[in-house]
Amino acid sequence: MSQAAIPAAPIGASTVTRAALIGAALAFALAVALFAGARYGLLILIGLGFGITLEGFRFGFAGPWRRMIVDRNPDGLLGHLLSIGVVALVAFPLLSGAGDELIGAYAPVGFAMVGGAFVFGAAMQLVMGCGSGTLVNAGSGNAIGVLTLPFFAIGSFAGAYNLIWWTNLGSLPTVVFSGTSGLIVTLAALAAVAAFVLWLAPPELRRIPRRYVWASLLLAFFAILNLIVAGQPWGVVYGLGLWAAKGASAIGIPTEPSAFWGIASNQQRIADSLLTDVTSLTNLGIIGGALLVTAWRQGFAQKLPSYPARAWVTAIVAGFLLGYSSRIAFGCNVGAFFSGISTGSLHGWAWFAAAFAGSAVGVRLRPRLGLGG
Repeated sequence: MSQAAIPAAPIGASTVTRAALIGAALAFALAVALFAGARYGLLILIGLGFGITLEGFRFGFAGPWRRMIVDRNPDGLLGHLLSIGVVALVAFPLLSGAGDELIGAYAPVGFAMVGGAFVFGAAMQLVMGCGSGTLVNAGSGNAIGVLTLPFFAIGSFAGAYNLIWWTNLGSLPTVVFSGTSGLIVTLAALAAVAAFVLWLAPPELRRIPRRYVWASLLLAFFAILNLIVAGQPWGVVYGLGLWAAKGASAIGIPTEPSAFWGIASNQQRIADSLLTDVTSLTNLGIIGGALLVTAWRQGFAQKLPSYPARAWVTAIVAGFLLGYSSRIAFGCNVGAFFSGISTGSLHGWAWFAAAFAGSAVGVRLRPRLGLGG
């Protein structure tokens, strides 16, 4: 059918549909607040904010990293660094004065962490989505994202099941930059990375598009809200693993033997409603936010990609590896890179370096696996 033969959508119907979508999102947040408490309803709204920002501004992690690797275009990566810096300016003072009420995304640097980050970086380029990106892709109706998401969850569950074995391979003590001196070190390091990627870029690409500036600031705003409301930084991976853990428990697969899932607090979360798990709520919100933006743009009419069979198999395997590797690496682009660095954890920087190196490998693997260049 030619483009001219496609009838235009009635303006009235579009307006009604959009109003219904917004109403449904707000109604769901209100239902969660009534069922679980105002804090949990607010986390759904924060998740919606993440999803709307990421999909609305086309601002993710895998794509910008790919552009930096292939074209030396630093626009999205500079946006990430800006957003992390803004969060750090607020998070460091909050964490210093909050005692045990707020926690940072702290983890040790170890063999499994570095290796896991490298594998994650490669796998996210194969499916063009990190942790948050997979949620956004699934919410927007992307076929690869829809296929990848359940295997990401299964991989996260499996990685957590074996996490203690992996960490026993060896790691350094957890190193945290804190206080005013830690903030200065973090901001200086972010500025140094920004200067380096600008130096690598062609002169005509040495800028951040306005939409990425707005996306960076909005992402920082919602990340700060998440820290305050949830009591912990923005994360993705644990929530996905919990979904699979609940599924495993429901079909009779024991979780108690796992040194990770068998912990009393994790057993309680498996038993409790997902609507009381802070990471699950923001994950659901991200999916919902991406769905809202896509429906607003009437973008669900996209055709199924004509990838060869090996590409679909790659998506399944890469999805599992995304979940497994991010769990043993203590997070994905969100939980380790974004939240780790913005709350002062050294492992966030180690994760960034290893995952970026893995991304360079993943970019080169894509055409060989039938996923395009």
